Amino acid sequence: MGNDSYGINPTTIDQMVTEIAKVVQQGIKLAIVIGGGNIFRGVAGGAAGMDRATADYMGMLATMMNSLALQDALRQKGVEARVQSALRMDQVVEPYIRPRAIRHMNEGKVVIFAAGTGNPFFTTDTAAALRGAEMGVDIVLKATKVDGIYSSDPNKDSDATLYESISFDEAIIKNLQVMDATAFALCRDRQLPIKVFSIFKQGSLLRVVNGEQEGTLVHV
Repeated sequence: MGNDSYGINPTTIDQMVTEIAKVVQQGIKLAIVIGGGNIFRGVAGGAAGMDRATADYMGMLATMMNSLALQDALRQKGVEARVQSALRMDQVVEPYIRPRAIRHMNEGKVVIFAAGTGNPFFTTDTAAALRGAEMGVDIVLKATKVDGIYSSDPNKDSDATLYESISFDEAIIKNLQVMDATAFALCRDRQLPIKVFSIFKQGSLLRVVNGEQEGTLVHV
């Protein structure tokens, strides 16, 4: 969305794809789960009062548009990508098939998972945790607008401190909103670490995958 009120901002997507390409060029296997808020925001007014399940399905379709845009931008950077959707749209993208997704990743392709879990009432966070567990990944990376997890809202509290790392149990005790509860519980139960960082800091994604200090690590 960038600085636009909604939609896909070409400059923003180019910045993100540049970050992703640097990681792929190092031979790191990468899968991406993408949300649809930037598109759904444009129709949010019309969705007011709408049945929740219907609105969620509309949001899933928005993720499909973002996934296709990301795939195209990656290919223009020389990065092969495949979109797999939890909702069937066979004329446009592949359906989600776990063994095929794993094969794509082993071949060095970026796999983009669209349409969340395919079910209403589940967030993009939950889709990321679920696909991460299914793919057997080493870590779930939550790329956001903030540079990590703070003790309190840094926009309201000048004494807020950034955690370099924190355990799942500590995050629960301190009521830190890392992810939605379902996604967080799944990662904790699967002992799947989470790294929260800002995708808007140049080189941040590469630093994260190289093990450098960036953002906040949530661990067992």
